[in-house]
Amino acid sequence: MTASTTRRTTGLRSRTAAVGAIAVAGALLLTGCGDQTKKDNGSETASTNAAPLADKLPAALRDKGVINVGSDIAYAPVEYKDASGKVVGIDIDIAAAMGKQLGVDFKFQNATFDTLIGGLAAKRYDIAMSAMTDTKDRQEGIDADTGKKVGAGVDFVDYFTAGVSLYTNKGDDQGIKTWDDLCGKTIAVQRNTFSHDLAKDQAKKCKDDKKKALKIEDFATNPEAETRMRSKGANVVSADYPVAAYSVKTSGGGDYFEIVGDQVEAGPYGIAVAKDNNELRDALQAAVQAIIDNGEYEKIIKKWGVEDGAVTEAKINGGS
Repeated sequence: MTASTTRRTTGLRSRTAAVGAIAVAGALLLTGCGDQTKKDNGSETASTNAAPLADKLPAALRDKGVINVGSDIAYAPVEYKDASGKVVGIDIDIAAAMGKQLGVDFKFQNATFDTLIGGLAAKRYDIAMSAMTDTKDRQEGIDADTGKKVGAGVDFVDYFTAGVSLYTNKGDDQGIKTWDDLCGKTIAVQRNTFSHDLAKDQAKKCKDDKKKALKIEDFATNPEAETRMRSKGANVVSADYPVAAYSVKTSGGGDYFEIVGDQVEAGPYGIAVAKDNNELRDALQAAVQAIIDNGEYEKIIKKWGVEDGAVTEAKINGGS
C-alpha cells in the first residue's frame, strides 16, 4: 500500500477513550492462540471435514488448505510476536476461529504495512489482515493526496472498530489534549497508516503560522515511532487506540507512555481482498459472521479487553 491508499478526513469526531478496557485484560494481553505461520499448530489446525463453510471457498484454496495473509506483525496487540517469537494477537485469534469454519489454516506472512495492498495486487498473498481501516479510497484505489486513481482497489470484510489516539512520554503531555494542540510540535507515526493521514490533515491546518507548523516524522513500524519519541525526537505518537492503549499498559512496565485526549475517527478494520475475488470475499464474510453468531468472536474480544470495538455484523465495504 502507498500513501494513496489512505483516506483524507474532513473532521475529527471525538470518542471517549476507555483505557480500562485494555487494562482489565492484564496478563492476557501477553498471550495468544499461537503462531499461525506454522501448519503444525495442534488444536489450531483446521479440519476440513469438520468445517461447515468449507464449500464456500474457491476450490483452489480449499484444496490447498491454506490462506496466505499479508500482515505487518509489529502492531501489538492486533498482531505481534510474543517473547517466545510466536505470532499472536487479536487478528491471529480471529483468523484461527475463521479457519475452523472454513477448513483452512491462515498463514500470516510479515511485511511492512505500506506494502500490503501492493502485495495483494501482486498475488503474494490471498488477503491482507493487519488492523487496516476500511476506507473509500482503499476500496477504490484512490490516492488521497492527489485524488487520482492509482490501483484497482480492494474489497473489505469488516470485523472490528477502532479509533485513533495520541500518546506522549509519561509525565510530559505538554498540554496536548486534542489534535489542534499539535501545532508547533513533532508527531511520529507509522508510515501510510490512518494516523499518518490524520497528521497530514492537521499539518495543513497548522501551516498558516510557520512558527507553529506541525512536523511529521514517519517510520516503517509503530515501535520505531515510539523509539523516536522516547529519545525526545518527537513530542507525540499517534496510533490506533488498541495499539496505543497496549503500549501505555506494557512499555517499560507501564512507565513509558500515557494517552492524551480522546479517541477520534472511529472506523472499521477490514480484511482486504482483491476486487476480482468475490468468492473468497463472501466466504470470509460468512466465516466472520459465523464466529460472531456462535460466540467465538465475543470470547476473543473479551480475552484481549477490546470489547469497545466489537461488531455484530460482518459488513462488506462498510467504511466511508
